[in-house]
Amino acid sequence: MSTPRFLTLPPGVTPRRIETSRGIFAVLEALPGSGVVERCPALLVPGLTGSKEDFLAVLQTLAHSGRRVVAMDLRGQYETPGPDDPAAYTCAALGADVDALAETIGGSEPVHLVGHSFGGLVARAAAIDGRARLASLTLMSTGPTGITGRRAEGGKKIIEEIGQFGLEHLWHSRFEPEAVANGVPDEIVAFLRKRLLSNSPTGLGVMAEQCLCIDDRTEQLRQAGVPVLVLFGEHDDGWPPQVQRQTARRLEAECVVVPGAVHSPAVEAPETTAAALVRFWNEAEALDAKSKEV
Repeated sequence: MSTPRFLTLPPGVTPRRIETSRGIFAVLEALPGSGVVERCPALLVPGLTGSKEDFLAVLQTLAHSGRRVVAMDLRGQYETPGPDDPAAYTCAALGADVDALAETIGGSEPVHLVGHSFGGLVARAAAIDGRARLASLTLMSTGPTGITGRRAEGGKKIIEEIGQFGLEHLWHSRFEPEAVANGVPDEIVAFLRKRLLSNSPTGLGVMAEQCLCIDDRTEQLRQAGVPVLVLFGEHDDGWPPQVQRQTARRLEAECVVVPGAVHSPAVEAPETTAAALVRFWNEAEALDAKSKEV
């Protein structure tokens, strides 16, 4: 799971709940220090077992580029409640949620959408099937189809253990030992436990299944005509870097490899990640403005 390195909210970052046509979502909202919003807003979507707090280290920097930035909890994830209905947690359903939130925060402005890992699969669905106007889409540490390797094995065990034993067992058997072995501070471990146990067990299981078996929608995304950035850590242990590079080529998209990062660039290399996002967003907006002049 993505593990934030701190939990203190930076200046200008506020927890909120935003009501949409598909329900209420828990978010962290960041605004420019000046209070003046000059550019298109951004919506950040976390991955499996993650939450809005995974973006804490980049929120202030992104907002200082002159825009409103919102990081969300998906339905059934941490502080956004969800039903027991498995149909609520498919990529299509979650994509519709993201689309509704993008419409709400965007208003008359297009929105920059960023999806991390499983959140990238959800954001892709929103970009293809949704109605919100998107200024761009960033696939962060996300592949075209189901995740592979060590993380795929972890996803299978999540599905199995949730069904047999529940979230408490999953925490004690898998996530707590991993956090302790990695030297995670006690207050962060306590947060990780609270976050995991706050998830909908049904939702987490269905999301894990989706992460393992999702169909390739790269061609549909290319035809959607949204500017795309493919961004990942050079040591990504989720989708192999070569697979993500190939996705970028298929999309004719820019590809950014973050030095030193693994599967969570926003946590592991926040300044590099934020700089890449701001540059891409500004270029996408400039290109859009130029196209309107022609």
